[in-house]
Amino acid sequence: MQSARSVGSSRQSPAVAGVDVGGERKQCDLVILRGPTVVCREERIAPEAVPALCLAHDVVAVGVDAPSLWWTGSGRRAAEQALARERISCFPTPSRAQAVASTSGFFDWMFMGERVYRALAGAYPLLTGARYAGGRASFETYPYAITCAMLGRTVASAKQKRNQRRQLLERLGIDVSTLKSVDARDATLCALTAQYVIDGNAHAYGDTEGGYIRVPIVSETIALDAS
Repeated sequence: MQSARSVGSSRQSPAVAGVDVGGERKQCDLVILRGPTVVCREERIAPEAVPALCLAHDVVAVGVDAPSLWWTGSGRRAAEQALARERISCFPTPSRAQAVASTSGFFDWMFMGERVYRALAGAYPLLTGARYAGGRASFETYPYAITCAMLGRTVASAKQKRNQRRQLLERLGIDVSTLKSVDARDATLCALTAQYVIDGNAHAYGDTEGGYIRVPIVSETIALDAS
């Protein structure tokens, strides 16, 4: 196990962004990184405001914590099935009609995600293949799966995410002083994954039909301090 790892220097690293998606009230958290440096941090912003901020900071890739499409097939998306086989739990993606028909409000964040991808489509088109081939792009990712990849599945805990994810970011050399909320840290993990994607070091779970969930590939898991 490695005890610490840097995400690279600001000078040589491209800018990358991550978006954590909430419901109508919370909307979106956006974090833009250049290397380990947080160069932009916004909370409760509308999806339609995200592309301009990314373009202003010359962002190359944007990771989004929301399903990239609605699922109309049987069972679950291939990406969700693949994660389940690795014992990484996630919410199943419904069809849009099922989400619209729901009166619980649970799927509001998925509708917000739909708006994010729609807003990004012009400047940051969705990666629809398994591999990144260059240029500006957006993609789906998932903070819990990211932490499972970086810490090891038996260590990563959704119940301990507030402390674990803060400590993980610190281990990666990121100043967490402005990242006060879990949402901000999750957006940062999505941005970190964007760096892995453009470096060719991300695994794409899923297929073209159901979309891909991209997660970092690391050679060694990162050790955290005992809590």
